[in-house]
Amino acid sequence: MKTPTNCQLHTVKISLAVVIGALILTLNARVSRADETCSSPYLARIDGQEEFVYVWTLGVEGMGDGADKLVTVDVKPGSPGYGKVISSSSVDGRNEAHHGGFADDRRQLWLAGLESSRVFIFDVHSDPAKPKLTKTIDNFAETTGGAVGPHGAYALPGRVLIPCLSNAKDKGGKTALVEYSNDGNYITTHWLPTKEDARGASGAEFADGYGYDARVLPRKNALLTSSFTGWNNYTMDFGKLTADPEAMKHFGSTMVMWDFHARQPKKVFQVPGAPLEIRWAWGDKHNYAFTATALTSKLWLVYQDDRGEWQAKEVAPIGEAKGGVLPVDISISADDKTLFVDSFGDGKCRVFDVSDPQKPKQIYEKQIGKQVNMVSQSWDGKRLYFTSSLLARWDKQGADNEQFLRGYAWDGKELKQAFDLDFTALKLGRPHHMLFGSTKIGANRTTVASK
Repeated sequence: MKTPTNCQLHTVKISLAVVIGALILTLNARVSRADETCSSPYLARIDGQEEFVYVWTLGVEGMGDGADKLVTVDVKPGSPGYGKVISSSSVDGRNEAHHGGFADDRRQLWLAGLESSRVFIFDVHSDPAKPKLTKTIDNFAETTGGAVGPHGAYALPGRVLIPCLSNAKDKGGKTALVEYSNDGNYITTHWLPTKEDARGASGAEFADGYGYDARVLPRKNALLTSSFTGWNNYTMDFGKLTADPEAMKHFGSTMVMWDFHARQPKKVFQVPGAPLEIRWAWGDKHNYAFTATALTSKLWLVYQDDRGEWQAKEVAPIGEAKGGVLPVDISISADDKTLFVDSFGDGKCRVFDVSDPQKPKQIYEKQIGKQVNMVSQSWDGKRLYFTSSLLARWDKQGADNEQFLRGYAWDGKELKQAFDLDFTALKLGRPHHMLFGSTKIGANRTTVASK
């Protein structure tokens, strides 16, 4: 029996649809967007796996050239140089190298100095294996109206957001958010709310004006900031600081929820103990973020309640605060099920099951070193990288002053070391912040205007 012509055509259309669908799935499988899980949602993504880890490194007097530098490490699977330094680019002097971030198109890497308030802009596009310094912003305080201590850079469409830690007037904790265009031109400054000038935010009685991290949840028009301490404290010797009762009073105890598009603070939360890094969940219905408080060793959750109101509450302890745990960095998995928490004081990484964000449960811990600071996790959750340095005057002394970049594989149950780079033996300095690089970069993930 012959198949009618219209049925044949229908069959052809279905076959074509199946072929096209299969082709799309194949292409998507080959070109999966990856990255470090805690980067800006506005950032262009790596296609596939990271090839390089960029390490913003504090210079040490008498070690190598003594300058802060951007160190590039090869992490491409199968590479003969895997786990080894392939380039290093020094900047002028020691600036207390701390955090950095890419511009949204990922062509530039902005790196900040907490003590000098200088910002160094590297070209990571022309030759991703050998970043090149192209511009230095050395008039930050004058240009921004007195903000100092740039903490890093966070990609927004066509611009970067720089959260700061201090001010030029008294070098205390009152500070601002600053915006620059991608070409390095100043745009505007937003001062954080204080009791004296809450800028219309509720919770004014808690407002301290302190800053640290800044992260955006675009679909909720939500910008969240955290708080640390000012220039006077973070440039002080750690032993002297902890022995000074007055200095210990000057740490942030707030987080602020902003109307992102208006850059208007809406609500100040009381979060005692210096809440540091902010990590928004990735799920499209997961309206919450985690932070860890350094001085009280607690995990906090900022979440939207059933009425649509933003709230903040303590949800889990991190070790024992009296034991000097000092949680400093966190990393959330792409599926929002796992949170890695680094503690500088005891050198451990603790892993929490956060499938229920209201009730995190610790499921694993690993001794990374005698001290540990930052953690960066790959998008597929299989690789984690750790660095050791917190601040030049806060790092441990003597044999405890380990300075390393260590790579680990994670199988969901255990961290297994893949490589170990001793930055002291290599005469590179104190490794702090890590960012992923690649020769294969996709389109920007989010294109909604920043304002």
